[in-house]
Formats: sequence, C-alpha cells, structure tokens
Amino acid sequence: MDSAQLRRHTATALTLLAVAVCYYATARLGLLQQLVRGQVTPLWPPTGIAVAALLVFGLRIWPGIALGALVANASIGPSALPVLIIAVGNTLAPICSCLMLRRAGFRDDLGLLRDALALVFLGALGGMLISATVGSGALALSGALPPGGFWPTWSVWWTGDAMGVMVVTPFLLALRRARRPHGAGLSRWVEAAVLVVCTVAVTLLATDTSHASFLFLVFPFLIWAAFRFERAGAACCALGVSVFAILAAGRMTGPFAHRGLLTNMITLQAFNGAVSLTALVLAAVVTERERTYQEIKRLCTQLSEKVAHQDT
Repeated sequence: MDSAQLRRHTATALTLLAVAVCYYATARLGLLQQLVRGQVTPLWPPTGIAVAALLVFGLRIWPGIALGALVANASIGPSALPVLIIAVGNTLAPICSCLMLRRAGFRDDLGLLRDALALVFLGALGGMLISATVGSGALALSGALPPGGFWPTWSVWWTGDAMGVMVVTPFLLALRRARRPHGAGLSRWVEAAVLVVCTVAVTLLATDTSHASFLFLVFPFLIWAAFRFERAGAACCALGVSVFAILAAGRMTGPFAHRGLLTNMITLQAFNGAVSLTALVLAAVVTERERTYQEIKRLCTQLSEKVAHQDT
C-alpha cells in the first residue's frame, strides 16, 4: 500500500470515527428530553447528522452511523438483540432517505423549492418510517413496552427522527457552505444581531405563556430570516426555535403545561413541523428567485454587449 492509499484510508477511518462520535454525543443530548421509556424523544439529532453525513460523504460513511447507533442504544437497553435491531433500523433509515433524495435529484445546497420539499417529505417523513417501525417493533417484541404502547411509541419515534432531519440536516448543510460575507456593512451585522435577540426573546415568551397560539408569534422572525439571510439564517432560526419549544415541552411548562403526552406531542410536532417547513420553503424560494434574477441580469448584460458590438 503506497502513501497515497494510506492517507485515503486514514482519512476515511477518521471520518467514520468522527461521524460515530457526533452521533453518540448528540444522542446523549437528545435523550435528555426523552418522553417514552428513556429512549424515545421528540427530537433525535443523530438522524439529522446521519442524513447530512451521507449526503456530504456518500454511502461509504454508513459504518460510522451504525457504530454510533449501536453504542448509543447499548447504554439504554433493553437487551442485546433489541439493541442490535434498533441500531440496524437507525442505520437503514438515513441510508434510505439518502437514496430517495438522490433519486429525486436533491442538491445539498437547498437552493431550489423542490430540494426543500424533497428533504421534508422523502428524507424526513418518508425515510424515518423505517427507524420508527423497526425500533418500536423491537421494543414491543422484547416486552419493553406495555400492551397498547406500540403506536404511541411509534408516533413519538417517527416524528422525533423526522424532526431531526428537518431541523438538524438543513443547519449542517448550511453550516458547511457558510462563508464570511464579503462587503457586509455594519448595518447588516446589526440586523443579524437584532434578529437573533428578537427571535430568542419572542420564543422564550411564547414558550412561557400558557396559550398555544402565542407560539405562532415566532413566524414573522422566521420569514425575516429567510428573506434577509436566506438558507443560513432560516436554518439557524428554525433550529433555535425548535430547541426552545422542545425544552418547554420536556419541562411541561407554558403551552405544554397540564396536558397529556399525546396532546403535547401533537402540539409540539405540529409547531416544529410548521417552523421547519416554513423556514426551508421560504429560504429555497428566496434563493431560487435570487438565482433567477442573477441569471436574467447576466443574460441582459451579454445581450447589451452584443448589441453594442454590432453597432460599432
């Protein structure tokens, strides 16, 4: 094996290890907000990391996902065989999501409306059916769930994994392409700071008030972020808002107080889904409009240059 091959294999091994570590670390964070049996949460960040890693590095990265899923689930049981089955489901789900997205012609810059819709409906809602079904089935067959507990667990599992893709994957894809803006004046930085402060303040207010309708006060700020800061701003705002909402649901405070698990899950995931979909779609529409404008501008410049050349 020559030095070039050794460097490639070393880089691949380090990448697999990094994916596994990130999967495990974010799994531990996600479990802090568990709602069912200590291992089913309303937001499972590892799925977002797994889908993003597969889109960026390719399918060869799947062993890192499998290792992270196996280690993360080994510490919470219930026994060896169900843990292995759950890890297989957690690995297959993002792989299938990646394959479906590639089949649909998905581009990871999320620059087109169809890319945003594909990520939501194929990558999140479609692909995560696998992990939810396999995981909930494994828990049910092992006796870890009470009678009648399959469907409540399945619903939390599915929406939690789907939210991980809808919230975390766009953030990571946007972060990968983030660059320090050139020529951004002081007013632009001030606007970004004001947006962050206002979004955090309104989200905290909305999640501290008992009226669920107050949650929708955050949407003007999501629209602001999408129109002014496009994908990066929309992805960051959506992630922050969803995290604050999940923390409130875990504490059962604000609009999630004095309500049952099913009611809270419906409220939380409907809100998070609306936040993610609004941010992704608006950012994609704005980016697509800007690209169209730049293309028209370029063609007009070429046309004027040709006309000027003919006149001379």
